[in-house]
Amino acid sequence: MNSLVSVGTLAAFGYSMVATFAPGLLPQGTVNVYYEAAAVIVALILLGRFMEARAKGRTSEAIKRLVGLQAKEAHVLRNGIVIDIPISDVALDDIVEVRPGERVPVDGEVSEGTSFVDESMITGEPIPVEKVPGSLMVGGTVNQKGALRLRATAVGGQTMLSQIIRMVEQAQGSKLPIQAVVDKVTLWFVPVVMLAALLTFLAWLTFGPSPALSFALVNAVAVLIIACPCAMGLATPTSIMVGTGRGAEMGILFRKGEALQLLKDAKVVAVDKTGTLTEGRPVMTDLELAEGFELDLVLAKVAAVESRSEHPIARAIVEAALGKEISLPVLTEFDSITGMGVRATVDGERVEIGADRFMRELGLDIEYFSKTAIRLGNEGKSPLYVAIDGRLAAIITVADPIKSSTPIAINALHQLGLKVAMITGDNANTANAIARQLGIDEVVAEVLPEGKVEAVRRLKESYGKVAYVGDGINDAPALAVADIGLAIGTGTDIAVESADVVLMSGNLQGVPNAIGLSKATIGNIRQNLFWAFGYNAALIPVAAGLLYPAYGLLLSPIFAAGAMALSSVFVLGNALRLRRFQTPLAEDSEH
Repeated sequence: MNSLVSVGTLAAFGYSMVATFAPGLLPQGTVNVYYEAAAVIVALILLGRFMEARAKGRTSEAIKRLVGLQAKEAHVLRNGIVIDIPISDVALDDIVEVRPGERVPVDGEVSEGTSFVDESMITGEPIPVEKVPGSLMVGGTVNQKGALRLRATAVGGQTMLSQIIRMVEQAQGSKLPIQAVVDKVTLWFVPVVMLAALLTFLAWLTFGPSPALSFALVNAVAVLIIACPCAMGLATPTSIMVGTGRGAEMGILFRKGEALQLLKDAKVVAVDKTGTLTEGRPVMTDLELAEGFELDLVLAKVAAVESRSEHPIARAIVEAALGKEISLPVLTEFDSITGMGVRATVDGERVEIGADRFMRELGLDIEYFSKTAIRLGNEGKSPLYVAIDGRLAAIITVADPIKSSTPIAINALHQLGLKVAMITGDNANTANAIARQLGIDEVVAEVLPEGKVEAVRRLKESYGKVAYVGDGINDAPALAVADIGLAIGTGTDIAVESADVVLMSGNLQGVPNAIGLSKATIGNIRQNLFWAFGYNAALIPVAAGLLYPAYGLLLSPIFAAGAMALSSVFVLGNALRLRRFQTPLAEDSEH
């Protein structure tokens, strides 16, 4: 690209030097100088480059902001004394003190103290998270009121924040497949323009009015300058930089630049259920009582019995009781009946908990809860029944609740014209119930991690490009085999490493936002390329003197340089529009 400007300005300057110092070498009437043309052309090109550098600087603000989240110093315990050292000097397993209101300097595990920490930069969730000994901390998050001590588990470039910064930098510097097309076009464009300039020179020299040499030179130089494809070179990288920077602000990290282009072509979004559509941990969702029983008393007795079990369902019931600040009564004679349920004596009363078949075995009629049982079954929940002293007392269910953000996100994906498929290891009944509730188009249930890979391949054959969204270690193979893998950022490191895009907000709403941003960025690149190429190609005949025979108009090399710089400025201005990109769900995923 620079060769066109170099040849043009050197031709103008060289001709002027000959006209100044050896005018006798030039034909009569062609002794003109074009120093000002050469100088103004270079000045305009440099102005365009300056504006380009400023635009690139602005788009790197996302990285600057991320770097700004890092603490500068850490209070480290060394030889029994707390000293302040730069965070670059913190070593693994150092004990670091974090005071109220300070940023956490490195990733670590709390060893002493309790506090609440604002983790919105990582999770997007505004509610501070309680930290107690054993809790994990992320560098860059903000400690609220309590004082903490933590053992450093990741320092320097290994911290989560450093990895995020590296991801954004890699994505901003990467080339998209569309850039390869631009490079090929430019490869041919430059020699074609050189040839056009040579033909212009020869045509004016042969057929032009006097002074023919002067006309030939000026018009050839104008052709070289107007065609300079600087704008074409800027079209893709500036849009990538602005697009990935805007994504980082919205909590969408493009680990690989090509994902920015591939996402817009996705035809189906496949999602893992647990932890992606749902919260990923069971909670007690329903508790209905038979007549004559009191809620707190029944829950206290059930939780007391379940406190003997390590099963997630049992733990969820115990947590529900503790959450209501119900104290658990004394338990005696605990007995587990294989395949049926459990039995124990609580405060002198016999408590039996199990599935419907256990109640029938006990000779109890569960017809009282038939309507509730049907409703819960349709919701994909498996009810448990409670009997106290031989009387049916309650129906209770524990389920993995759907995230509140999930229905909005699935609706947005449907509005974008995408199919949504759910791939899960869960049983078919539960999976189908959740799919009906959320309007999911296709369900693949009861699959192991290898089965997820096969399911993704089948979806590719049926629909086309597949974007897979997951959060667990078991999702890593499917994330890698999908056309585009999107990892929920609150998931495991392995899932994040296998993905092309990381959604830091921890919910599905980042998916339609990422697809919307992909469409906007590629649309922006196409607008830039159309303008840059079309504008240059259209003005070459004008620079060559096409309008001269009819209107007597010629394009001076100075105006050609101005027009070329304007083309670059337009491309940069258009790319910067992406900074204002919004999607209907942008507010929900911003942090």
